[in-house]
Amino acid sequence: MSDEQSALYGVVLAGGTGTRLWPLSRAGHPKFLHPLTGTEASLLQATVDRLDTLTTPDRVFVVTGVAHAAAVSRQLTSMPDENVLVEPSPRDSCAAIALAAAVIARRDPEAIMGSFASDHLIADKPEFANVIRRAMVGAKEGLLMTLGITPTRPETGYGYLQCGGELHEGPVLQVEEFKEKPSYDVAESYVKSGNYLWNAGMFVWRVDVFLAELARQQPQLTAGVSRIASAWGTTEQEEVLGEVWPTLPRISVDYAVMEGAAAVGRVATVPGDFGWNDVGDFHTLGEVLTADPAGNVVVGHETGVERPTVLLRDTENLVVVPGSGRLVAAMGVRDLVIVDTADAVLICPRERAQEVKSLVDQLKARGQLGYI
Repeated sequence: MSDEQSALYGVVLAGGTGTRLWPLSRAGHPKFLHPLTGTEASLLQATVDRLDTLTTPDRVFVVTGVAHAAAVSRQLTSMPDENVLVEPSPRDSCAAIALAAAVIARRDPEAIMGSFASDHLIADKPEFANVIRRAMVGAKEGLLMTLGITPTRPETGYGYLQCGGELHEGPVLQVEEFKEKPSYDVAESYVKSGNYLWNAGMFVWRVDVFLAELARQQPQLTAGVSRIASAWGTTEQEEVLGEVWPTLPRISVDYAVMEGAAAVGRVATVPGDFGWNDVGDFHTLGEVLTADPAGNVVVGHETGVERPTVLLRDTENLVVVPGSGRLVAAMGVRDLVIVDTADAVLICPRERAQEVKSLVDQLKARGQLGYI
């Protein structure tokens, strides 16, 4: 492994519940712990596995909640248990990333860190690694690097990066502005212009550069994370973490740091085309996994549950998730999502898969928290 490769510290954010993948994804067993990759590997395991040519297991950290820490450790047996950074409560991505950066900085003050979501699918692992290596070049020079995804359609569900001139060959492009999720017409104009990339929420930077920018824009968060990091690994860790963590602002890293940094010319991006997908809902899952000749997708088995039989006759473009051990049979239907779990069954048109979150909201409003 080259010096450049071995310099990377990988940080994986394993939070959220993936409510658009309900009832498969639950608060107690969220989507990143499920094998939704077309193999037996969970999304989390696949995320860590794709870093194996860039770093070593002792340089990979996972930030997760109290409820999932044990499951994360069980799934990532090659990673040291102390590299699972447990946040007492969700404070959004900025606090999680800042904690990891501060802990890494104690070990290696000028380390290059990559931050990745735990629930994305990437088809072309070698190209992904190449893009990370190009981003590391910009990071070494003090830029806050993002991985921009080359758009394939006018997508309204993603944020966009407005790109400026080329800073280096590779190419490394200046990021002029972060754009929120647009309307369809605006998204179409972005894609046609060729100056916009999807914001996939993946970042590469030197930890000292990121922490300095965090201090410039978010002094309260910086002070709190510094207190926590100074106690990390000592007998006072849990006490300080429990005292300080609830006081940290709940804000995403995009809002807290990246938008302001872009405004003063400190953010750049490397365009990537490596088969990225954020697996946001069951329709999307059906698009990225292998289908039968009629377009039906049966999502792989659950760990510890013998794969049940799925019986389909005269069906087209179904996404079937058999998670209960029962036989799931369908006949004469098309373009549906069918999810079978031990205590809940979901059936909806694929075109409305994004709306599944509203069912979870309704369950919350009715106080039926046992189902979520």
